[in-house]
Amino acid sequence: MRVGAFVLAAQFPGQGQGEALHRAVRSAEAAEASGLDSVWLAEHHFVPYGVCPSAVTLAALLLGRTERIRVGTAVSVLPTVHPVALGEQAALLHLTSGGRFSLGVGRGGPWVDLEVFGSGLPAYEDGFPESLDLLRRWLRDARVSAQGERFSFREVAVVPRPDELIGGAGEGPEVIVACTSPTSVRLAAERGLPMLLGMHCGDDDKAEMVALWRRHALAAGHAPEAVAGAGHVSAGVAQIADTRAQAEETLLKAMPGWLKKGLDAHVTVDGRRRSMRDPVAYTELLCGLHPVGPPRLAADRLAATAERTGITRFALLVEGSGDLAATEENVRRLGSDVLPLLV
Repeated sequence: MRVGAFVLAAQFPGQGQGEALHRAVRSAEAAEASGLDSVWLAEHHFVPYGVCPSAVTLAALLLGRTERIRVGTAVSVLPTVHPVALGEQAALLHLTSGGRFSLGVGRGGPWVDLEVFGSGLPAYEDGFPESLDLLRRWLRDARVSAQGERFSFREVAVVPRPDELIGGAGEGPEVIVACTSPTSVRLAAERGLPMLLGMHCGDDDKAEMVALWRRHALAAGHAPEAVAGAGHVSAGVAQIADTRAQAEETLLKAMPGWLKKGLDAHVTVDGRRRSMRDPVAYTELLCGLHPVGPPRLAADRLAATAERTGITRFALLVEGSGDLAATEENVRRLGSDVLPLLV
C-alpha cells in the first residue's frame, strides 16, 4: 500500500494566497517526515479553489527540499501548455531528482484558462489525444517532429534525454492520466498509461473504471502482466481524529466555505452554464467515501478500496481543515497511526 498526500494549495475563506502556498509546502515536507510515499500537486488558474498555477514549478521546489518522497502533478493541464515544454520540464525534474518525479496530466475543464493561454476551446474538446501522444514521444524518443492539427514542427533533438537517468533503468518519468469518463479511460488504456481517479468517485465506480481500462488495455495488445501492475492512483480525503464525529466536524466546519468560494469562481470560456455541487452535501459525501475518522477506520477504508478496486496507490487530501497546524498534525497521524495498520 502506497499512501501519499494530495495538495491543492486551497485558499480557505479569510486566508491569503501566500498562506495557502506556505501550507502546501509544509504539507509536503510533513509528508516526507511522516513516512508517506508521495505528494501529489494540483494545478489551477484564476480561482481560490487552488492557488498553485504550475504544478511542475511547485514540484521542482519540493523535490529540492526533500530527499526520499516521490512528487507528482495531479495534474498538469495539457490543453493550456505546449506538450514539448512540459516534456522538457518533466525530463529535467526526473533526471535531477534521481527519478522521484511523476507526471500526471489531464484535460482540465472548459474554463477561461483556454482563452487566456490562447489555446481555445478546440484544445479542450478535441486536442487532448494529440497533445498526450506528442508528450509521450518527447519522453521516449531521441528526436521528435510533429505534423498534427495543433502542433507542427521540424525534427529536433530531445535535450535532456529523460532516459539518461544516472543509475536508472533507462526510462523516463511515469505518466499518469486523470480519467473521469469512459472516453478518457479508453485513451489511457490504449496507451498503457495508469489512471488517476477522482475523489468524488466511490469504490464501485472506480472498480468499474479499472475493469474498463483492463479490457481496453488487453484489446490494445498490452501484456497481461503490465495490465495487472498498472499502478493506478485513487484520490481521496483523509482526516484523522480520535473519533469519526471529530474528524467529520473538522471538515464540515472548513471545507464547504472553501468549496463554495473556489467552485463559484470558475468561469467558462464560452459562457456555457455549469452545474456545481452543493458544498455541504459534497463534503458529507467525501466524509462517507474516504478515510475520515480514527486510525482503524481510516486503515479499514483504504484496505476496502484496495480490495474492491485493486488500486494500492492513494493521493489523500490532507488540508481539509484549512489550518496549518491541524494539517501538519493530520499528516503526522496518517503516517504514525494509520500506515502501520496497513502492513
